[in-house]
Amino acid sequence: MNCRDVDRSFMEHDKSVTAQLPAQIQEHLLTCDRCRELVRALNPVDNDAPTPEILRQLEETLNAELRPVRPLAPTRYLFAAFAAIFFLIVAAGVYRLGAFAISVMSPVQTIAILGALAASAGLLAYSLVHQMAPGSRHRIAPKLLPVAVVGMLAIVMAVLFQFQHERDFWGSGWACLRAGTPLGLLAAVPFWLLLRQGAILSQRVTGAAAGLLAGLVGTTALEIHCPILGAAHILTWHLSVAILGAVIGLAAGFASEAAERHLRSAER
Repeated sequence: MNCRDVDRSFMEHDKSVTAQLPAQIQEHLLTCDRCRELVRALNPVDNDAPTPEILRQLEETLNAELRPVRPLAPTRYLFAAFAAIFFLIVAAGVYRLGAFAISVMSPVQTIAILGALAASAGLLAYSLVHQMAPGSRHRIAPKLLPVAVVGMLAIVMAVLFQFQHERDFWGSGWACLRAGTPLGLLAAVPFWLLLRQGAILSQRVTGAAAGLLAGLVGTTALEIHCPILGAAHILTWHLSVAILGAVIGLAAGFASEAAERHLRSAER
């Protein structure tokens, strides 16, 4: 009796009842590890099946921890909310600071830079809305989008405006940074309240995107307000408001994930 004979016998007999196999096969199983493994696979024995009482207790425990949740609003409403917050705070900032840059920019520069900023804000808002609902499909990977937005804006700014000498580069730049950063921080609060309604899987990625969107509020207001059209000034000081927002959002995401991991480890 060999392994091939055992395989043939398994095909001829009831595979689920080992005791019905011929005596010769029973003897072969005593010396063949391979065939014994085959018998175990064909005759699984579940000795660890939970009892009905354990299953009932498990069901009661799970039900006790369940809490009703509010359904997530439709995507178009969330996107409209992000867009409304963005444009309202930009408008408030321009109203407070003044729209001096519009009078010194050419129509092409005005349309191109504001169009690029609006498109960037729209892409970030669209991505954030989908990050709030796990399983959503993304046309651009959320990890890459902030980098792509910053790179695209830097190229547009460098093409539209000329590099030129500026007398008080640091002083005027610091003034723009102080004017734009508070607008970004102001926008971050309602953005965060909106994001809390969703189920965020990666707080780092979402934090970077939300921070960049909030920072773009300040950048957009500066592009409408600041009459300095030097490319170095715009790239260094205006765009830095958006980059600073992304860095702060990324750091906040890291801190939040670290706090959650610490809390889970403490509960164990």
